[in-house]
Amino acid sequence: MKLTINGESKQIEQDQNPLSLESVVKQLGHNPKLVVVEFNGTILPPRKWRDQPVNEGDALEIVTIVGGGS
Repeated sequence: MKLTINGESKQIEQDQNPLSLESVVKQLGHNPKLVVVEFNGTILPPRKWRDQPVNEGDALEIVTIVGGGS
């Protein structure tokens, strides 16, 4: 399945049908507790990822949360 992730076209293996947003985030190697996901222009809370189907051509913006400071 071809998706746009952070502005780049990527091919994702589809191990289930439909593929959930949660499984895509994990397949990309992200820790679901440390990212924010915008799905087709809408920020979705993690509790909705399992039920959100991902389809060919969808767009995701994935932002990693980084701690820091002094």
